[in-house]
Amino acid sequence: MITGATRVAGVIGDPVRHSLSPVLHNAAYAALGLDWVFAAFEVRENEAAAALDAARALGFVGLSVTMPHKTAVAGLCDDLTAAASTLRSVNTVTFGSEGRAAGDSTDGAGFLRSLVDAGVDASGRSVLVLGGGGAARAVAYALGECGANVVVSARRAAAASEAATPAKGLAVPWDDRENAAASADIVVNATSVGMAGDAALPIPAEALATVHAVVDLVYEPRETPFLAAARARGVQAIGGIGMLLHQAARQIEIWSGEAAPIEAMRAAVSSR
Repeated sequence: MITGATRVAGVIGDPVRHSLSPVLHNAAYAALGLDWVFAAFEVRENEAAAALDAARALGFVGLSVTMPHKTAVAGLCDDLTAAASTLRSVNTVTFGSEGRAAGDSTDGAGFLRSLVDAGVDASGRSVLVLGGGGAARAVAYALGECGANVVVSARRAAAASEAATPAKGLAVPWDDRENAAASADIVVNATSVGMAGDAALPIPAEALATVHAVVDLVYEPRETPFLAAARARGVQAIGGIGMLLHQAARQIEIWSGEAAPIEAMRAAVSSR
């Protein structure tokens, strides 16, 4: 029940009505006994600053930030973690007692936790990341920090380089991604290929012949064509729901100071 003491957190983005973040967060708040509520707020591209000011004035616990606002919000925060500063991307804002906005990026940590869930250790492994957007940069950076050998391939050469450099990795042309997969232990799809209604693959299934694990950051549908193709070839396939779950869990830990109730969150999102 919402009361006069209920505190608010939320996600800003455009579009955002499809977001599973309210499901994850509200399940966690209930399990932790927090008098908090989490909602989705559709905020247009040029209105991130206004949204941040409003959340600060209204005493929000914090904000989750999704596209297209991650870069803009990084420039609006008073303080940034090392990851957020390096990536120039923020998906988590915490409001301090004096109204200061602290920005963090929990996507990379969420990705690594999802690998642990699946029994995969990326340290020392060769990982090919497909894509050069914000998710690709966060994943590549986290992989580099954990000791993986990172290769990034994206349609835009500049985007691949921007993702590979902070990870101390290598950028390769999009047309060479199949050759890069031949020497990769893990392949991560951080592109939008495979989203609902898209039957295409980010890389031909034949290129996965020597790959041990495939990760698809797309979480709708839960079983993407890329994951299905990997399973058909006997390759371990890891869906994007794990990263979504664990990046939200890290946000909850930052805001509440308590361990996130992972199983309650997993049960809530699994039923959707």
